[in-house]
Amino acid sequence: MAAIRETIDIDRTPAEVYAYVTDPSHLPEWQQSAVSARRLSDAPMGVGSRVSVTRRMGKREYAGTMEVTAMDPPRSWHMHGVDGPVRPDVQGTIEPLADGTASRLTIDLDFEGHGMGRALVPFVIRPHARREMALNEAKLKLILENR
Repeated sequence: MAAIRETIDIDRTPAEVYAYVTDPSHLPEWQQSAVSARRLSDAPMGVGSRVSVTRRMGKREYAGTMEVTAMDPPRSWHMHGVDGPVRPDVQGTIEPLADGTASRLTIDLDFEGHGMGRALVPFVIRPHARREMALNEAKLKLILENR
């Protein structure tokens, strides 16, 4: 199944958008299901960095670890889940618009199911994520444009 893709234009520079979306501490501010997110080391974010993310689905909370597999500031990043039954794969790209004063953010989200996660991904996780992604990007736009 193809990744879920959402794109939105934001009236902020690519550097501003990139700095905000790649800072794990901001995830709960703009992602509806994110309860908490924290880096697992004090080192600057880069390839190999790991982030613990707790998400709420219904009444349950699930923690997972994401690892940064690529970073190209302020253009792109890639993170992949490394544990748990559902492992997200997130790729983000930022294109400059309006001579670099605005940005087009595209996020591709896919999932890899392990064990019971194989059954959850197509029937629970993917539909939930598809509904949430457009809302998340709209909230991100609102936050960044009103900063």
